[in-house]
Amino acid sequence: MLDFWTKTSGTWINIFAIALGTFLGLILRGRFLSQVLPILKQAIGLITMFVSINMANSLLKVKAGVLDGVILSLIALIIGGVIGELSQLEKHLESVGDWLKAKFKGKGKFTEGFVAASLLFCIGPMAIIGSLNNGLTGDNNLLALKSALDGFISIVFASTYGIGVGFSALPVGLYQGIMSVLAGNLAQSLPDPANAQPVLIITGVGGLMLLGLGLNLLELAKVRVASFLPALAIAPLVYWLADSFK
Repeated sequence: MLDFWTKTSGTWINIFAIALGTFLGLILRGRFLSQVLPILKQAIGLITMFVSINMANSLLKVKAGVLDGVILSLIALIIGGVIGELSQLEKHLESVGDWLKAKFKGKGKFTEGFVAASLLFCIGPMAIIGSLNNGLTGDNNLLALKSALDGFISIVFASTYGIGVGFSALPVGLYQGIMSVLAGNLAQSLPDPANAQPVLIITGVGGLMLLGLGLNLLELAKVRVASFLPALAIAPLVYWLADSFK
């Protein structure tokens, strides 16, 4: 049996990396960084889209009954998007950012930074698989790599949006920490989390959502990514339901 600190060690590293990156971004913010900031933001947007496409390819490995991963993900996104819109999930997430902004006397684009960073850091294969691996085996290598990437992105984001980016460590800590703790209960049903069908469909749906976030970063579209968050929970349910009819 793994203890709490071993199961969540990668999450604590991730929280520290985001905090450090935000701190450095606020310090380095100036004329030089302002000049290169647009191109750095575009670079992150392009990498986000590349990673998202690779994630979405996980759907090609999923099949439940007569339905393949693409159709299953479409069903999950539609149901999740409707739930997210009706419950005004994106508005509530922005409200959390506004509350934190007022509570800690944040300025400027505090809320935008909190929302964008929270979505980017929480949606991804490394967050999902890394948390599962950390909780199941104590291996935090994947989350350590994710922490390095998140730390660099925090520097760039904090230079643009300010200290609100640092508060994204709160949802990251809760999301990854809870997933890591609960992973111990999944040990028997998911002995190989990286290749488990439910994890693959969650990764694929997350990739499609991340693609929307990449489009937002490049200012090519305004995708309401937060409204699709329920799809991450609905995706494995859709898979299990379809798989039961094969």
